[in-house]
Amino acid sequence: MNSRLAVLFALSLWFVAGIGRAEPSSAVRHHPLDVPGLAAPATILVDQWGVPHIQAASQRDAFFLQGWNAARDRLWQIDLWRKRGLGLLAASFGPAYAEQDRAARLFLYRGDMTAEWAAYGPKAQGRAEAFVAGVNAYVGEVRAGRLPLPVEFKLTSSQPDLWQPQDVVRIRSHGLSRNAPSEVARAQVACAAGLDADLLRRKLEPAWTTKVPAGLDPCVVPADVLHDYELATRDVEFAGPGPLAVKTDSQALAELADRGAAEGSNNWVISAARTATGRPILANDPHRALGVPSLRYLVHLKAPGLDVIGAGEPALPGVSVGHNEVIAFGLTIFAIDQEDLYVYDLNPANPRQYRYGGVWEDMQVVHETIPVKGAAPREAELLFTRHGPVVKTDGKHAFAVRTVWAQPGTSAYFGSIEYDDAKDWPTFYADMSQWGAPSENMIFASTAGDIGWIGAGRAPIRPNWDGLLPVPGDGRYEWKGFLTADQLPSVHNPAEGWFASANEMNLPAGYPAAERKVGFEWSDPSRITRIKQVLGANGHVSLADSMNLQMDATSPEACRLKALLAPLSSTDPDAALGLSLIKAWDCREGVGSAATAVYEEWAVKHLSDAVIDAFAPKSPHLAGGTLDAVVTFLEAAKAATAAQRQDVMLASLAKAVQAVRTRLGDDPAAWRWGAMHHASFAPAVAPLADASLAGQMTVGPLEVRGSASTPAAATWNPKLYTAISGASVRLDMDVGDWDNSVAVNTPGQSGDPYSPHYRDLFPLWAGGDYFPLVFSDAAVEAAARDIYDLTPAQIPAKGTAP
Repeated sequence: MNSRLAVLFALSLWFVAGIGRAEPSSAVRHHPLDVPGLAAPATILVDQWGVPHIQAASQRDAFFLQGWNAARDRLWQIDLWRKRGLGLLAASFGPAYAEQDRAARLFLYRGDMTAEWAAYGPKAQGRAEAFVAGVNAYVGEVRAGRLPLPVEFKLTSSQPDLWQPQDVVRIRSHGLSRNAPSEVARAQVACAAGLDADLLRRKLEPAWTTKVPAGLDPCVVPADVLHDYELATRDVEFAGPGPLAVKTDSQALAELADRGAAEGSNNWVISAARTATGRPILANDPHRALGVPSLRYLVHLKAPGLDVIGAGEPALPGVSVGHNEVIAFGLTIFAIDQEDLYVYDLNPANPRQYRYGGVWEDMQVVHETIPVKGAAPREAELLFTRHGPVVKTDGKHAFAVRTVWAQPGTSAYFGSIEYDDAKDWPTFYADMSQWGAPSENMIFASTAGDIGWIGAGRAPIRPNWDGLLPVPGDGRYEWKGFLTADQLPSVHNPAEGWFASANEMNLPAGYPAAERKVGFEWSDPSRITRIKQVLGANGHVSLADSMNLQMDATSPEACRLKALLAPLSSTDPDAALGLSLIKAWDCREGVGSAATAVYEEWAVKHLSDAVIDAFAPKSPHLAGGTLDAVVTFLEAAKAATAAQRQDVMLASLAKAVQAVRTRLGDDPAAWRWGAMHHASFAPAVAPLADASLAGQMTVGPLEVRGSASTPAAATWNPKLYTAISGASVRLDMDVGDWDNSVAVNTPGQSGDPYSPHYRDLFPLWAGGDYFPLVFSDAAVEAAARDIYDLTPAQIPAKGTAP
């Protein structure tokens, strides 16, 4: 059975089993609509999996309809994204959001817009203008009462707003930059216990010894120094009758650090010489925070000179992961250090001045008015140094975050607007050479047989420090520009015939890492270790093999800890039970595994704290670390500490067994990882809904395999045991036979809880199944279930043609 038939067979079994929905009707429903601003008649064919295929007479209309359709399916989500990013939440939701608005405004792009648009390339501004015109066309009809108002606006007594084109790129707080939270955590450890203790929190790669920068006292960096940063980047929360929850300083820093550590991705590209079909395969499953609606949205744009399909963020034009007629592309985080925290001495006589270059320099003061629903507007005073927004002052010191976000051309993911219609490696490489943020491992494959990888992103040059700790802002620690594209690593048609990345340290041998200091904090190597094991052993990879690898639940990190436990024994019955389960285990984290339940409870909730308490007792228990750092320490433990290491491992394992018994009962034969580990999503507004609507909005629970250390990534909340981060989408692309490609989103394409596409993909995603990502006209027409026949309304079109 070929891979295409295997996928369809799996789908048929799912439908027959009746999990989640009935077999979809093959009837096609037509929806004729007049669309203000559309220049020529166009069609949107929505297939049975909820993917819209936009067919337009011009590229301008294609991007216009991408915006219009994003509003059709995800209006609440994209409107909330804009309000959060621009600092306009309080205008719709009241005084409780004014502080979050103030913080968000600190991190807006405030540079020259001409330079901003030019930084992305010649197509960017026109495509953004067309996209925004489409959003506004839909919003205008909703506000006029001619299209329905989504239920979330009714729950919050709010209305969607109209957009400006610059809104798309001025918002920067949705990007994944790094590493300000880790700098603060490291300063906290350095103050309390010394820098050596921090190696139990984060391993530095390539091998590196950091030191406290001259002039910095790490003890002056407070735990709440990133309060505004956390406010600006957090999700929007809604409370029921009570007030919004208030986080303590330690909770906020922990959540911020953990959020960054949990997010990652897998991707790989395989040359034609190593596949079963003789065509390249490109696969990508970006790992981000999980929820409803999904962070990502699958869409197909077709117009003269443009034919691209894949996933992007619904508030942005274009596609960031997918393919056009000739090339496929995918991304994972490449850990360039793109942030620094600066510490300044304040002038005792003037708290709006900081010492720089031996003199007192004035802060820039920006006054803004924050509109507030139901209350008087709030006046906000925003402070900036030459390095960036001031996030805290304490009377003696000021603290500012310097980030690539402030540079032209660094709006997260917007750079994909240029490479969506690239046709070959040189063009793709040239487009990626301008990429700003977030920094990415970009992979590439073409129908001509080319494959490649680019480490892309704006990388600051730090000539005299490593970026791992805050630095004095007095002029001694300045960026000296950015690395050029040819100073970052890349590979074209590697000799191995494949390339994979999983956020690991992948600077190639011989790369001048100590000189260029791209970054030293990477994800643990567990996922990439397993991916390389599988791909390296298979010279005949099929699309089904690629799909199976995305759902592989084997944890090499678990095998490392299993090896450390292998020689141990214990008279403690709980420790002995844990040892017996893990020693007999194959390190596969399936939902039916009792050993996985014990191992994950132990590794995530007990082991790290026990090791820190034993070997670095003065160090605070800070979040944002990696288990890899602890495992590496245990593997390298000297003979003098071997007995202590054994005691720590066994005592913490016994506690884990006790915790699992409390959750799952006294019979170990009945213990299952899936009984603890599940996915369940509810939107932020659910607390505002009545019980019936809240139930309609909630998706799950369903059991999910894996963990943070398996290719089937499913990082879980240690309090609730729910999966909080994992594959936002999965794509496996058969390069050149595009209709044979597959994908899945979660929990569905639509953000409307009453839509059949709100939750229909959730069982597929949780169970490891896919649907065909149809691309050709014939396949799209055969799969279509809703067709929007769109004609221009008698209103002049707006937006510049790209």
